[in-house]
Amino acid sequence: MSKTVPVTLNVNGVEHHLDVEPRLLLVHAVRDNLGLTGTHVGCDTSNCGACTIHMDGRAVKSCTVLAVQADGVPLTTIEGLASENELHPLQEAFWNDHGLQCGYCTPGMIMAAAGLLAENPNPTEEEVRHGLEGNLCRCTGYHNIVKAVLDAAKAKGAAVGAPASGQPGVTA
Repeated sequence: MSKTVPVTLNVNGVEHHLDVEPRLLLVHAVRDNLGLTGTHVGCDTSNCGACTIHMDGRAVKSCTVLAVQADGVPLTTIEGLASENELHPLQEAFWNDHGLQCGYCTPGMIMAAAGLLAENPNPTEEEVRHGLEGNLCRCTGYHNIVKAVLDAAKAKGAAVGAPASGQPGVTA
């Protein structure tokens, strides 16, 4: 029997108390233990970015973080960006600009873009392309993804990089 350790994962403003193996990756804790399946497992090697979430307000690839390293740290997944009634500006822009096809990379792309826009709210096309280069898409060719990020950045009054409804305890 494997040894487990207690962790508290604060995901999307909700505290979850878990007993996990010390080697459990955060992506698996989020998906398997918490049932938040918007965070995808693409490669388990940090190459694709499908598992990107925010950890203490910064975009990270959750396949490179152990669940025990996230103990007590605020985490935001794709499920935490939107409110029940309103899409996050990036989600809206991805929808409007057709920045997705199969959708597998989309949550990671959106989380990476939200991190980029939190640091640089008015990026150039080149800065968006550079900011997303750790996230792979095999379907779109990136043109509409970049367009969506640039359009979200232009959205007036949109708190890009923050939850749509200002949910308490959620940072993006």
